[in-house]
Amino acid sequence: MKPAEEVLGAVGFSVMTARPGDTCVTMGVSDLPVVAPSHYLTLMENACVAALSEYLESGETTFLTHSTLEIVGSATAGAELRANARVIEINGRELTFECEVYESERHLAQAEIKRATVERISFLARTAAQSLLN
Repeated sequence: MKPAEEVLGAVGFSVMTARPGDTCVTMGVSDLPVVAPSHYLTLMENACVAALSEYLESGETTFLTHSTLEIVGSATAGAELRANARVIEINGRELTFECEVYESERHLAQAEIKRATVERISFLARTAAQSLLN
């Protein structure tokens, strides 16, 4: 990864149009026909990845380690959702992002997301080895 002082403050964006299959009722997590909270988190994670696209070295990627999600509004199928993410802290290989989701000007969710920088091949090799041991 590039030096922390270059990465701190990096911003990323992500957009999705909610489909009927993205709702809580379709996913079986409630009987409400509103966008499932997991989709808000996924959209914000996508914005985090976009924020780092020009700062990671070849072979590096990031992996979710922690998130806190607060839902403050809901949306239905057909809504165009947009997320933003900004790097607010770097501690070694761990990056902390401040994230939000909006439908137009309406604030729907916010989160603090932590992602760890990992070397892709080593990470996958460790994961495969752990799976074989179990």
